[in-house]
Amino acid sequence: MSPRQNRRPVITGMGVVAPNGVGTDAFWKATREGLSVLDHITREGCEHLPVRIAGEVRGFTPESVVEERFLVQTDRFTHFAMAAADMALAEARIVPGDSAGNPFGIGVVTAAGSGGGEFGQRELQRLWGQGSRYVGPYQSIAWFYAASTGQISIRGGFKGPCGVVASDEAGGLDAIAHAGRAIARGTDTVVIGAAEAPLAPYSLVCQLGYRELSLCEEADRAYRPFTPSACGFVPAEGGGMLVVEAEATARERGAPVRAVVAGHAATFTGASRWQQSREGLAHAIRGALADAECAPEEIDVVFADALGIPEADRAEAMAIADALGPHCTRVPVTAPKTGTGRAYCGAPVLDTAAAVLALQDGLIPPTPNVFDVCHDLEVVTGRARPAELRTALILSRGLMGSNSALVLRRGADNPS
Repeated sequence: MSPRQNRRPVITGMGVVAPNGVGTDAFWKATREGLSVLDHITREGCEHLPVRIAGEVRGFTPESVVEERFLVQTDRFTHFAMAAADMALAEARIVPGDSAGNPFGIGVVTAAGSGGGEFGQRELQRLWGQGSRYVGPYQSIAWFYAASTGQISIRGGFKGPCGVVASDEAGGLDAIAHAGRAIARGTDTVVIGAAEAPLAPYSLVCQLGYRELSLCEEADRAYRPFTPSACGFVPAEGGGMLVVEAEATARERGAPVRAVVAGHAATFTGASRWQQSREGLAHAIRGALADAECAPEEIDVVFADALGIPEADRAEAMAIADALGPHCTRVPVTAPKTGTGRAYCGAPVLDTAAAVLALQDGLIPPTPNVFDVCHDLEVVTGRARPAELRTALILSRGLMGSNSALVLRRGADNPS
């Protein structure tokens, strides 16, 4: 194995907490079947708000997976992240706190869009309703967007390079690239990902300023990107965590290589400037392909950003055409998030998990609730499509203007 391959970043573990399933098996089953779980918001205090439909994580009991001492000092978004990190570490065959390992060789990087809104709202209500003596001491840290990185590293005893990516929704992909760069510099393993919990009343009120947010009250019509009836995106909670490590490190430990992080690039085009995002996203795609030493015709599937605003969808379709050339009309495009909603920074991590599983099974998941595509894209709808998959392209754009593209290749330990 060459020195470059020794430090090549590979994915060895994945953990998912999503509206359509907790754990990769449940998530993938629902995703490949095209199951839509979008429904009316049930969270208390949200009844009067104009946004009605979302992707909620149901049946998740943090008490069963997170110790009490961590529960009391963390928000729901960190509960999701810690649970997903546990799953990813178990799959990668890493035991947190194992004294035989090298804690300085394991880092943690997460991305976050808003932090712990539910925890923050509760404590502020106590402040104004009962007084400062009733505010818990963890108010100072639980809401902070860096909380998940801190708590995962403390809980696991990981002392390697840690960080938080604050680059909008696209931060979910940028965190993976950040991990790859840390590995190239000598870190063995990075636990990375993103999870969001934006469905508390305070958090939802903050989102009402997004003109891209869907206010449709019909669950099967609220999020339909690439169609004439596109009316915005549906928010969601949840996310995923991955274990990314140097290939040589994974091989030495006997961990399976699920996928190779082959290339990444990012650009910035400004908040809600969707027409300009065409050029920015195309530039990111070209950069990711160049980083991966990948020709456009090698891309076997595209996991689209799929915002659900006509001008943004048009810009994405044209960016794909600009970057992939004639191949763009033949390459299958999918957006499984139309069945779960967009979990902000967590959304592209869930797309990455789905892409790894698609490469593994040779199956492109469909785009739920989308049928009448009005752009020149080969969008997979209805049911999953079998295909020979070696390389996947994952796209993400943020509402504030970040664009990101990631290239994954099938891992050597995945079936061909």
